[in-house]
Amino acid sequence: MSKMKIKTKMVHGGISEDAASGAVSVPIYQVSTYKQEGLGQPKAYEYSRSGNPTRHALESLIADLEGGVRGFAFASGLAGIHAVLSIFKAGDHIIMGNDVYGSTFRLMDKVMQNFGLEYDLVDLTDLSALKKTIKSTTTALYFETPSNPLMTILDIRQLTEVAQENNLITIVDNTFATPYFQRPLSLGADIVLHSGTKYLGGHSDVVAGLVTAKDTNLAERIGFMQNSIGGVLGPQDSWLVQRGIKTLALRMEAHAANAQKIAEFLEKNPQVSKVYYPGLPTNSGYEIASKQMSGFGGMLSFELQDESKVKYFVESLKYFTLAESLGGVESLIEVPAVMTHASIPKHLREAVGIKDGLIRLSAGGEDIHDLLEDLQTAFETIRN
Repeated sequence: MSKMKIKTKMVHGGISEDAASGAVSVPIYQVSTYKQEGLGQPKAYEYSRSGNPTRHALESLIADLEGGVRGFAFASGLAGIHAVLSIFKAGDHIIMGNDVYGSTFRLMDKVMQNFGLEYDLVDLTDLSALKKTIKSTTTALYFETPSNPLMTILDIRQLTEVAQENNLITIVDNTFATPYFQRPLSLGADIVLHSGTKYLGGHSDVVAGLVTAKDTNLAERIGFMQNSIGGVLGPQDSWLVQRGIKTLALRMEAHAANAQKIAEFLEKNPQVSKVYYPGLPTNSGYEIASKQMSGFGGMLSFELQDESKVKYFVESLKYFTLAESLGGVESLIEVPAVMTHASIPKHLREAVGIKDGLIRLSAGGEDIHDLLEDLQTAFETIRN
């Protein structure tokens, strides 16, 4: 499987067909339990929380795509993050990027701290700040790249080298880039996370989380937590995500092409004060992104010159749906401070640059002319 190109893996990776029937799509095994040969003699599966053929096919696929030893599918991205954070113990200290997804912050700040985990938020573009924050109890480094919602690009190889020097486990949320554009395990990371709800599912019809690890020890620890906590992905949703991944390469090319043109359009617009997109040469992360990614993705954020007009702008759009989430075939738009990142206290949001007027955009697969016309009409609306 390692010799397959990434586009081929998305179609034929993992378990892509049913061995018993020859079906070219793995069936939905809608079953909770399995007949055993005798007392204490289960076959490959015994109970669907512990394992299900449809879920296993998806888990094998994400491991293939990311280069991990084993994959895990969860009922949501946060369920996956919860299971990963649960491999640590009370008193362990985790360093997190300072502009992580709002619900990731909430999970750590409001839930995992109750169980004794400690954390610090750090600007990981500053290696000296990272090194100063590491202490004897630090066990892991957690970050997103590109980050949500500021599209911050972090040098994965550079950060993992620091982590390895200090015996830290590196955990990377690869949701925005997907394994089509970026594979963190090949750059030194230990664990990769995805909200499968987003690009992997790709059609805004499923909620899922996917995780993979590069070594057997970590995989066994995550697998134990998956089975013990029980937040597993059901067979129907597993089938939907696997189906979505089959077209991931095609969709990501379309998303990235549209996002690039939208970012260039916004950068030239006098009503826009700043655009956050790694595909722009003016972006601070452009060189790193060019080095570690094969494409710049479909996500971007921007700020209006007049912050007071944000509400009118997003509500006047026709093809960009005002909604949380991202990565679907339809274009979406949202205001992080009010929506996806509202759970982060205002002073922390603003300290990293998530202003009340920041707008996040997920470029879909519509015709680019329609999308640009829609944006132009919205700009004309708020100009009047």
